[in-house]
Amino acid sequence: MSAATWDLLIGALLILMALSGTLLEALPISAAALYLGIGLAIGPGGLGVVHLDLGSDASFIEHVTEGAVLVSLFAVGLRLQIRRQLSSWLLPASLATVGMVLTVALMTVAGMAMQWSLAGALLLAAILAPTDPVLASDVQVRHENDADELRFALTAEGGLNDGAAFPLVLLALGLLGAHAPGTGGWRWLALDVIWAIAGGIALGWTCGAAFTRLTLYLQTRKRQALGMESFLALGLIALTYGVALHASVYGFLAVFFAGLGMRHVQAVARAQAQEAADPSLRADAALPAKEVKVQAETAGAITREVLDFAKELEKFVELGAMLVIGCLLRPAMFTERNLLLAALLLAVARPVAIYLSTRGRQWTAGQRRLGAWFGIRGVGSVYYLAYASAHGAAGRELDATAGVVLVTIAMSVLLHGASAAPLMRLYRSTRKRRAES
Repeated sequence: MSAATWDLLIGALLILMALSGTLLEALPISAAALYLGIGLAIGPGGLGVVHLDLGSDASFIEHVTEGAVLVSLFAVGLRLQIRRQLSSWLLPASLATVGMVLTVALMTVAGMAMQWSLAGALLLAAILAPTDPVLASDVQVRHENDADELRFALTAEGGLNDGAAFPLVLLALGLLGAHAPGTGGWRWLALDVIWAIAGGIALGWTCGAAFTRLTLYLQTRKRQALGMESFLALGLIALTYGVALHASVYGFLAVFFAGLGMRHVQAVARAQAQEAADPSLRADAALPAKEVKVQAETAGAITREVLDFAKELEKFVELGAMLVIGCLLRPAMFTERNLLLAALLLAVARPVAIYLSTRGRQWTAGQRRLGAWFGIRGVGSVYYLAYASAHGAAGRELDATAGVVLVTIAMSVLLHGASAAPLMRLYRSTRKRRAES
């Protein structure tokens, strides 16, 4: 394709992206579905303007989707309300661990019933395991003070399980001979599970909190790093991810917790300002009340600017990622088997996993039904698919896996994208009526 044609295509897509919010309000489709359709139309499955193949372009696809997930995870971490009670995090943690493992187990059985080997079925299930933080904007928390338990749990689940799925993918690759799990799986358990998860969480939180405190110090004491929040956001994402890769810990978890660490510093600064404003507490304050207030305002401004930039960047990565997915999709992939497996994940495995992992939790029946439905699949699954292809997985089972994954994402984008806004509006109105009664 010529440079002039590329210019026309990119320009038209960017204008469409800018206008899609208004244009799509009257249509029962999401922006992601629109981008997916355009990708399908210009890819080998349509006009053939862009040629993209999982086998030959695995590394490119891996990097594109990797960047998309990183940006979204960081933004998700910044959006979440920092809750100091450990009990508030038990439900998201249960969804991202128990719920995910149950989903993987059920889909592994389904894959083996469809004549996949154990390793191939496990790889398919692990790739489909994470819910998507890029496409779930309608069901995510709307702002930092959003205390709704359903939105908080689904948002945190999407932030956690994109990294938590990595050990299962590596286990499947180990069974396929493309990864070294160690004798009896000791290396996988010690390094790929315990070290990589714990290290990713600790590293991300430390990077996010330390980085924000340093920026706060430079802006309030030295009057430096002013107006550079966009570069600071990109720098924090890249720095955290780079250190995580060198430390052999999960970069997805690290970047998500870096966003949480930044939000935590802002929350602490705001709490200190409120305490300093209380005359009964001023004598105990380490800093004058005025200076504490300035620090809180600066921390809040930094976080808002970084989050606003991350939200804008999310729109670009959503466009790029969905175009890639659309270019990979082929009409021939919509076979009975692929549609059946996609339906089993969305309508059986996800609901069963949610109902079992939320037993005894303080969710209403309506919240449990919505949580069971909104297991949105998307960019994270394509990243793991490309990662598996680029790191040794090959053969007919991988081709079959690619078909199932892409068809599942297409169904999820269409069904969840069309239902998210009306269902969440109904949910909010129901909650409001109950609160008023």
